[in-house]
Amino acid sequence: MDCRILTSKTVLLLLSCIFWAAGAALSYVGAYVINSYKHFDNFLTDKYTLIPAAIIIVIAVVLFIIGLIGCCATLRESTVGLSCCSCRSKRPCHSKFMRIYFRTQFLLIIVLLFAAEVTAFVFGFAYRGRGNLEKSMSDVFQKYDGQNSETRAVNYLQSQLKCCGVQNYTDWTSTPWYKSHNSSVPQSCCKENHTCTGKIDQPELLNAQAGRTPPPHGCEAKLEQLLQDVLSYAMLVILGFAIIKLFGMLSICVITCRSSKGSYQPVYSA
Repeated sequence: MDCRILTSKTVLLLLSCIFWAAGAALSYVGAYVINSYKHFDNFLTDKYTLIPAAIIIVIAVVLFIIGLIGCCATLRESTVGLSCCSCRSKRPCHSKFMRIYFRTQFLLIIVLLFAAEVTAFVFGFAYRGRGNLEKSMSDVFQKYDGQNSETRAVNYLQSQLKCCGVQNYTDWTSTPWYKSHNSSVPQSCCKENHTCTGKIDQPELLNAQAGRTPPPHGCEAKLEQLLQDVLSYAMLVILGFAIIKLFGMLSICVITCRSSKGSYQPVYSA
């Protein structure tokens, strides 16, 4: 096999792997955001906060498809898939017009992906810290009975975030559970490795104490901080990929413009 053809195939396969890697990274980020929100779904009223994650997943799928097409086209030496790369014949695969045409098509795909990433970033910024957690959390805490789905949600929240009550542990005093269980809070409020009965007269055994700030001692503040951190992480990744695509678009534009003027010389010529 011609050394130039082999090198071209290697480069294109590497680019396909890069697309796959980018798709995998974005898939992980999108799944991470959705999974984080899913664990606390009972306390969230604004479902639009998942829009950025959904856009990230779509972008990841598109990148995976592009990588798959590039890989298959390279191995099969498809002139359509590879646009202006090599083919089985020794003659040039495409004319100058076709090279510009396929570069334009590729540029359009990159622009669309870039626009989608910018949209996800804007949505993430808009919904970051948005929503009234206090009211929705208070409603869920009021429904706590030790058995229902709200109970499991509250227990998971308090045990994972090491908190007790919406603002602090005294919030439990206004709940039906507290009044019907010897003036005690749930065991999920208790610190680990401590003998705790849930009595509020022993606040040192609980995960949080009133008046201890900072750090935030209530579940509302901790949950809000967690969700903001998750969304900020996703926004950072999106911004990074968007910047890379911006440089890619600029590079394609420069190459296309130089080629249209007849001054661009391809790396390999037949």
